[in-house]
Amino acid sequence: MGTGEFIIMHTQKNLLNAAGLTLCLLAFNATAQTLTQADIASLGGPLLTPIGAERAGNASGTIPEWTGGLDRNAGEVLADHFLSNPYASEQPLLVISAQNYQQYRDNLTPGQIALFERYPESFRMPVYQSHRSIGYPQQIYDQVKQTAGQARLVNRGDGIENFSHGSFAFPLPQTGAEIIWNHHTRYRLNVKRWYMQAVPQVNGSYTLVKMEEEVGYPHLMPDLDASAMPNNLVFFKQRVNAPARLAGNVLLVHDTLDQLKEPRMAWVYNAGQRRVRRAPQVAYDGPGTASDGMRTSDNFSMYNGAPDRYDWKLIGKKEIYIPYNSNRMTQRGLKYADVLQAGHINPEHTRFELHRVWEVQGNVKPGQRHLYAQRNFFVDEDSWMIVLGDHYDARGTLWRVGEGHAAFNYVQQLPGYSIETLYDLLAGRYIALGMYTEEVSAPQYDFVPTYNQFTPAALRAAGVR
Repeated sequence: MGTGEFIIMHTQKNLLNAAGLTLCLLAFNATAQTLTQADIASLGGPLLTPIGAERAGNASGTIPEWTGGLDRNAGEVLADHFLSNPYASEQPLLVISAQNYQQYRDNLTPGQIALFERYPESFRMPVYQSHRSIGYPQQIYDQVKQTAGQARLVNRGDGIENFSHGSFAFPLPQTGAEIIWNHHTRYRLNVKRWYMQAVPQVNGSYTLVKMEEEVGYPHLMPDLDASAMPNNLVFFKQRVNAPARLAGNVLLVHDTLDQLKEPRMAWVYNAGQRRVRRAPQVAYDGPGTASDGMRTSDNFSMYNGAPDRYDWKLIGKKEIYIPYNSNRMTQRGLKYADVLQAGHINPEHTRFELHRVWEVQGNVKPGQRHLYAQRNFFVDEDSWMIVLGDHYDARGTLWRVGEGHAAFNYVQQLPGYSIETLYDLLAGRYIALGMYTEEVSAPQYDFVPTYNQFTPAALRAAGVR
């Protein structure tokens, strides 16, 4: 029986409750099945969305049916690429706090529960009406259906093959590794953006690190023949603009789909030394740029890079309160000082909704090493984006809790993160990155990069102060 038939049969028998769904997903973990034509035809049908999410809402009505997502005209296009918030008038349905979280713990992650217990006086989750706002351009739906069943995991899931420059490699996933690869191959566009990063001290004081970033995808770069580089995934360049002691430092990364075949290539330009050098530490648990040791390189974008240090297990599908439709934190005029505070970001500006997520657990393989011995990721079914992440140390202690506050750019039909946070439960500190509400522009998706902008030779020019 193929994956689509498997899902359809159990949906029709109303077995998508917690117990039945767990059994289904255990079956998915057991064997990797070949997709049938019926499976592929189920994408975009009455039961599944075009990228493989459940189309129906839940039985209680607290998760609505998916009806295509927000229209491109859902709000107003403002100056400098900013967009209005289509949900600005909504008020929370409830607020979860340390005083009442036990009532809702079945829909919370261990990391969220730990935050309530770590910050009982201040951490809250305002919960709003759930909106399945995310939808994609029709050409993406066409591509997903055309390429479904073609991609193959290689090296026990450490890479993928037969999938070049598309989106959502595994719309009908059968293993945890396939879901991780859906996050890596989710729909994205070339972009130029400016944003802040901050690492507040225990007392709440911080220094803003201002970043400028350019990202290019081979199939969206006019001077490249993407078919000649089937293993290339993305080109990434990041420049630090402030503070003055770091300004002019530049990072360049070339990422691939199979990093065991072609490892990540990274270079840094140090403005003080005026030198370009290779940077093999920009991977796995190497320190993130200007992060004061508060995040690893692979914490960026919730999780990135080669997944080969972990065995990935599919735990199940759950209904969880996740940071979603966080458009409030994309509105020009919102001050970073109003968001950044001691312990965690200001709950007044956050928004949580009940959605279905896939939980995937990564455990470090025998003979491998990583600062995080175990990671549990919670992946939104409508975007395949990781929205929550629990990170455990070698003792099995829950160490860091990540939140990806998802917001949907309805004009570009593109979901992204309005802010990413990683809370260190042991140190009582956190790192926040990605906000742009005080920058010169919101992310610019009309950016048309060339390959020459992503070469080591271009780093020195990019770093000139």
